[in-house]
Amino acid sequence: MKQSESVHSIGAVKVLGDPRRLNILRLLMRGPATLTHLGRELDAHPAKIRHHLKLLEESGFVELASTRIVRGFVEKYYEATSKAYMVNLTILPEPIGADSIIMMGSHDLALELLARGIGSEDAGKGLYCVSVGSLDGLIALRQGLCHIAGCHLPERSGDEFNVSHVRHLFPGRSMVLITVGYRKQGIMIQKGNPKKISDICDLSREDVTFVNRQSGSGTRLWLDRRLQDENIEAGQIKGYHNEVKTHHHVGLAISRGDADAGIGLLAEAEMMDLEFLPLFEERFDLVLPSKEFAGPRFTRLFDDLYSGEFRSKAAGLGGYDTGHTGEVITIGE
Repeated sequence: MKQSESVHSIGAVKVLGDPRRLNILRLLMRGPATLTHLGRELDAHPAKIRHHLKLLEESGFVELASTRIVRGFVEKYYEATSKAYMVNLTILPEPIGADSIIMMGSHDLALELLARGIGSEDAGKGLYCVSVGSLDGLIALRQGLCHIAGCHLPERSGDEFNVSHVRHLFPGRSMVLITVGYRKQGIMIQKGNPKKISDICDLSREDVTFVNRQSGSGTRLWLDRRLQDENIEAGQIKGYHNEVKTHHHVGLAISRGDADAGIGLLAEAEMMDLEFLPLFEERFDLVLPSKEFAGPRFTRLFDDLYSGEFRSKAAGLGGYDTGHTGEVITIGE
């Protein structure tokens, strides 16, 4: 775990020491919520919630996830950050349930479908997805901070994904990779493409502002290698160091006009009504120890993953190919 993601300051401890703030954090770990939603759940006026929410946000435990227009009003949705999950597993939503699954790794829209499906029917048996990037997800799995990791780390050799990274981080251990699906990634651009962006080289233009994914994410790794192949320095890209942690945050930055372009999923571009220039297709895998693969904790997760209903919904997101969903790769047998 990175030092910055741990709680070592007295101020951070005081923030979590208040039971009201801890309850807010637990609710946000179930999923994004507005001040109104939180006030209703905690039987408190939104003004009182706002004070505690601000302190949690300033301490890095909560962040703005998205904004939506509802009946003419702007609704702000907040969510727990990866730092909150990594602090201590004891602050997970209650009741957590012995069969609940903590997934850390890359952000994936199809995986969110699985999480909503499991959580909606079996209380206490939820799938909790924490977006920390592919590489940090594998590290968290190695450190025992989660049960399963989600990743899409490209190999140098070409079209393969994740295998060498898993071998490197889990030497001598038998691990299983289960394919969720293949996803299309590309350049997300403002509607109408006002800057006339046509390829990756246009990101280095002085009139183009970029929004980037965080270091350690599969998307960032692909981009850095592509820039190296094109002989483009990071310093040539305006906004290269403006990092966000999910495809959704990339889409938000572009739709708000904070950036002209970013690398992300076709599914996210369609959801945010953005233009999309396809760049590559990648395999998104779930990773876990082989000895856990057939265990009871994951029965519901894999039943849902293998179902026709999931394949249909995932394909409907846009840019997802579920033809290989459920395929298994075993490493280190």
